[in-house]
Amino acid sequence: MDESTEVVVIGGGYAGVMAASRLTRRDDVTVTLINPRPHFVDRIRLHQVAGGTHEAVAEYEKVLAGGVRLVVDTVTRIDTAGRRLDLAGGDTVGYDHLVYAVGSGTAVPDVPGATEFATPIATLEDARRARQSIEAAAATAPVTVVGAGPTGIETAAELAERGRTVTLVCGGEFGPSLHPRSRRAVAGRLNALGVTVLDGPGTRVRAVTRETVRLDGGRELPSAVTVWTAGFGAGDLARRSGLSTDALGRLRTDETLTSVDDPRVVAAGDSAAPSDLPYRMSCQAAVQLGPQAAETVLSRIAGERPAPVTAGFAGLCVSLGRRAGLFQATRRNDTATRYAVGGRAGATIKEVICRGILWQLAQEARRPGARSWWTKDGERERLLRDARGTVTTTR
Repeated sequence: MDESTEVVVIGGGYAGVMAASRLTRRDDVTVTLINPRPHFVDRIRLHQVAGGTHEAVAEYEKVLAGGVRLVVDTVTRIDTAGRRLDLAGGDTVGYDHLVYAVGSGTAVPDVPGATEFATPIATLEDARRARQSIEAAAATAPVTVVGAGPTGIETAAELAERGRTVTLVCGGEFGPSLHPRSRRAVAGRLNALGVTVLDGPGTRVRAVTRETVRLDGGRELPSAVTVWTAGFGAGDLARRSGLSTDALGRLRTDETLTSVDDPRVVAAGDSAAPSDLPYRMSCQAAVQLGPQAAETVLSRIAGERPAPVTAGFAGLCVSLGRRAGLFQATRRNDTATRYAVGGRAGATIKEVICRGILWQLAQEARRPGARSWWTKDGERERLLRDARGTVTTTR
C-alpha cells in the first residue's frame, strides 16, 4: 500500500482553511493545519470587535473539512532542506508539501511612540485590547484612529456610532481606494456620525504619546486611545527561514503560487506575492488563492503541470456602523468604478457578503473541490509582460 503524502498548511485564516479543505479531495493525502488559535477568526469583522458589536470567531468544525488535523501552535522556523517545521511548543512536524498561508498583520509603524501607545486591530488579540482600552476610557474621552483605508474608516464609524468622540487621521488622501463619488458619500456618513476627518498635507503622524497624537503639520491632538490601522505586512517567518520574500514579507512565487526557491512550498492569501505582482491583501483574494494553492499541490502530487493562478475582484465593501455601509463596484483588476450602493442597502450587502464568506468556507469543507471557476483579471497578463517581458507560469 502506498504511503500517504503529508501536506501541512501554516495558517488557519481564509486562505489556509480553503486550501486545507480542498486538499482532502485525495484520500492518499494527510492534511495538517497549524494555527496559533483553536478557533477561526473572521478578520473582516475585527473593527466590530474593537467596537464591541461582534466577537468575530467561529468553530473550525463549522468551516474546515473533517479530515483535516488541527494543531494549535505557532511555527517558528521552516526547514526546507529537512522538510520540517519547528513549533513554539517544542514539537516538530514533517511535510512532503507545504502551504504557506500565514496571513497578514499591521506593519510595525516607524513612528516614535506608536508601538508603545497605539493599538493595532489586525489580530483578534489586538482588537480585543483596543476594545478594553476604549471601554476603560471615559465616555467623552477622545479616540484617534490612524489610517485612511477601509479598516480605518470602518473602525472610526463603528466607534462613533456607539457614541465615542472620534478623529480619523488619514496621513494623506482619504479613502484612496474609493471612487471620488463614493469617497464623498463615505465622508458624508462619517460627518453625520460626528467623526472629524483630517486628510491631506500635514496629517501624517509623527509621534504618539500616552495622551496625544502629533502630526507633521505641527498640530497636536488629545487622544485617550489611539487605534492604528495604517499599513500591513506578512510577518517574517519566510524570511527567517531563508525563503525569498518581498518588502512586506510575502513569499515570492511564480504564477502557480509556487515558491521561487522550493517547488514543495506554495503560498496563498495575503502572504503570497506571485510574480512580484501580489493581489491586494483581502479576504476576497484569499478565498480564491487558497483553493488554487491547494490545486497546485495536488497537481504536483499527481505528476501534472500546475495551472497558473486566476483571480480578480468584484467590489469593495465598507461598513459605516451598523446602520449604513457602502458597496463599491470595481473592475476585475481592483480599480474602482463610479457604481456604488450606500446607506442601509449598502449595510445589508456588506452583511450578506460577510456571512457569505463563512458559507463559502463551510461549502468547501462539505464538498471539497466543488468550485472550479474563479474571477479572472484580464489585465494581469499584460502587467506581467510589461514587468518581465514574458509571463511566468510554472517552475
